[in-house]
Amino acid sequence: MRYRGPKAKVMRRFGVLMTASPKYARILEKRPTPPGQHGARKGRKKVGAYGSRLVEKQKLKAFYGVAERQMRRYVAEAMRKKGPTGTNLLQLLEQRLDAVVHRLGFAPSLWAARQLVSHGHVRVDGKRVDIPSYSVKPGQAITLSEKFKRSRQMAIWSERGGILPPPYLELDRDTMTGRLVRLPERDEIPVPIEDRLIVEFYSR
Repeated sequence: MRYRGPKAKVMRRFGVLMTASPKYARILEKRPTPPGQHGARKGRKKVGAYGSRLVEKQKLKAFYGVAERQMRRYVAEAMRKKGPTGTNLLQLLEQRLDAVVHRLGFAPSLWAARQLVSHGHVRVDGKRVDIPSYSVKPGQAITLSEKFKRSRQMAIWSERGGILPPPYLELDRDTMTGRLVRLPERDEIPVPIEDRLIVEFYSR
């Protein structure tokens, strides 16, 4: 099942900020220890080889909000492709429509991007797509519905100037249209995980 609990709790669990939101940055700064009654007293436990792989796998699932069954499908596809499996896996996750919407700056977090897609506010090559896991192909145009463009949330985004998208994406701010130009390189994906350990976890 996909985790639907408090976002701050999962960030404290892994000790990693999973969104650029100042709100969560403050929470993690004030409460850097794991959640629970024993978290503050005992801090972070040392884990063995299996535990390290498990933690990295769970962390990646939390970053992209995917369920275990989905993750296994992504790993299987990554293993079939040429090149490093870890990089292939992250590229597949970055091709998810919700991830692209977030990286373009149309939503402040991946969770908000998933909601934006699910509510039907995202267009791919002019067609409404409401499936967050939809795989975006290089060259496809991503834009927002006219209704959402007129929303207060979009006005706030425009006032802030949005964010600078990563180099594998391009954004036309005048038309609010983005494109996946190419697949990202590993060092362009801002996810602090050891992908090698995740591949080892699923390869055992």
